Amino acid sequence: MNLKKYSWEISDNEEHPAGKAMLYATGLSDKKMKQPFVGIASCGYESNPCNMHLNEFASLIKGSSQDHDLTGLVFNTIGISDGISMGTLGMRYSLVSRDIIADSIESFILGHSFDACIALAGCDKNMPGAIMGMLRIDRPSILVYGGTIASGNYKGEKLNIVSAFEAFGKRINGNMSDEDYDGVIRNACPGAGACGGMYTANTMSSAIEAMGMSLPYSASYPANSPEKLAECRQVNEYMRILLERDIKPSDIVTRKSIENAVRVVIALGGSTNAVLHLLAIAQTARIDFTLEDFKALNAKTPMIADFKPSGKFLMEDLHEQGGLPAFMKYFLEKGFLHGDCLTVTGKTLAENLENIDAIVPSMVNVIHPVETPIKPEGHLCILSGNLAPDGAVAKITGKEGKAFTGPAVVFDSEQEANDSIRDHQVKAGDVVVIRNVGPKGGPGMPEMLKPTSMIIGAGLGSSVALITDGRFSGGTHGFVVGHVTPEAWTGGPIGLLENGDLITIDADSMELSVAVSDEVLANRKKSWKQKEIKGLQGTLKKYNKLVSTASEGCVTDKF
Repeated sequence: MNLKKYSWEISDNEEHPAGKAMLYATGLSDKKMKQPFVGIASCGYESNPCNMHLNEFASLIKGSSQDHDLTGLVFNTIGISDGISMGTLGMRYSLVSRDIIADSIESFILGHSFDACIALAGCDKNMPGAIMGMLRIDRPSILVYGGTIASGNYKGEKLNIVSAFEAFGKRINGNMSDEDYDGVIRNACPGAGACGGMYTANTMSSAIEAMGMSLPYSASYPANSPEKLAECRQVNEYMRILLERDIKPSDIVTRKSIENAVRVVIALGGSTNAVLHLLAIAQTARIDFTLEDFKALNAKTPMIADFKPSGKFLMEDLHEQGGLPAFMKYFLEKGFLHGDCLTVTGKTLAENLENIDAIVPSMVNVIHPVETPIKPEGHLCILSGNLAPDGAVAKITGKEGKAFTGPAVVFDSEQEANDSIRDHQVKAGDVVVIRNVGPKGGPGMPEMLKPTSMIIGAGLGSSVALITDGRFSGGTHGFVVGHVTPEAWTGGPIGLLENGDLITIDADSMELSVAVSDEVLANRKKSWKQKEIKGLQGTLKKYNKLVSTASEGCVTDKF
């Protein structure tokens, strides 16, 4: 079968002898030069468990490419570990890395005229970054998720990465010994794989599988499982199908497939980061999809999965109960998914699920019945009001309550908030406000997992709320609101708050408001000054200038 090839420009073009000469120098044979070139983009690096095994997976995929008459060639892009950078200035680079990954995949594949792309992603921002890059190149592409980590164990307690952050809060409040604290830290992460709960990595891998851009089960196979290794060996079989049929990301990522992704995220109780990333993916795909669409889907999609951070289970538990496809088969049968969406198998979602047994939900299982959900509507509440005229995102599972009103305790940096929580200056009933940590003000919109974990560890999780123009980790739980837009650094109302202002968060009315009149806010605006960001250079300086708002997905090419 004739394949549409771009790589002929460098590998089989008599008018480009330098390209051929350089490829011969790499050891490519004439046969390999005539086959489609598949760029294998690895986000692998050695310094975190989410990514440390991805280069090995890349080698497996390259090795199997010849079995399908494809020429797989590995290249690397970056990753920034959220867990390692959390609570430090390095966290400013986390969201930025998403767009660097997209830029590098676009640049490499188009710069070298490759025919297709297989991306290996392990951590939170790797996956949306890879999908955005694939949409830009719009050549046959498949994402392979590095897989979820196994649970840790200390003194019979099942652990995960958030256990480490919450242990810190317990220790500083005298609720955990130094010995037990050290035991939790040493045992929380037992090996390779991404954070085990329904945090951002597992949220986005699930969303992308539901979207059709990864193979069935990719999201739920554990990192160290034989099934994950088999997926790496099989992916070229499906890449061959995509190349023969010229199926591109633009054929797969549609409004309906994004709706599937959003509904799966909501049903599973996924991370608020999915809102940012799916908005960015939609924008890259030139699909009109906004916060209002999230709001509408949230209102009619039940939350039925009991995953951590607010629930009991990890992704490894869903794997043991049939994996993500078993859940999606159930959800499709209940009428919540579009079954006619094309996927990277060359088949539709419904065809992929046809011979799969649907999960059997129960009140003591990972997945609850849709008739008796954990929450009858979604947990991703899109709020607005005089504190967030352009929107904000709250992750409210119902276990926190549905409304909170309290006086503002205002901080202009995460560090100030962390110090105050550590020194017991935050009290029950307070609404902690962390501002000037938005996309531009951070810059980089860092995650606020450390302060929320310290609040939980201090035993204040049900009695203190937190709002921010920054983000939250998928591991965050409690009464928290992020993505407040406009952000403080650009003069948004959150930047005008003062200590003691009465703030209301209402998940029923979808309102985030402050009991201060428009007149008073306007007067405060007259004396407002933009916070100076010292020492900006390079990456963060460019990001500060280019990034769009959180309500637009924080993309860097909308200007």
